[in-house]
Amino acid sequence: MGEKQQAILMALNAIPAGHVTSYGEVARRAGLPGYARLVCRVLRELPDRGATPWWRVVRADGRSAMAAESASGAEQRQRLQAEGVQFRGEKILGPWW
Repeated sequence: MGEKQQAILMALNAIPAGHVTSYGEVARRAGLPGYARLVCRVLRELPDRGATPWWRVVRADGRSAMAAESASGAEQRQRLQAEGVQFRGEKILGPWW
């Protein structure tokens, strides 16, 4: 794994429980502004989906990037609700990191 991917993983692991953030914000905090798509790719290629809090990353508009009816979308919502994240319909209210 390259330096950029490592920086993204560090930023992902720094997201506090009970908070959400956007793909772009993860990239910015990793020192890679403009690399939101790389964040998506790193998340998609995670070897251990339980070790890195992928469920805390959402679109900038406060919605999940996954379909609500998909297994991953349902898992994301369940994990976020278990951490106390608030929703209004499909919109994730936060708190934001």
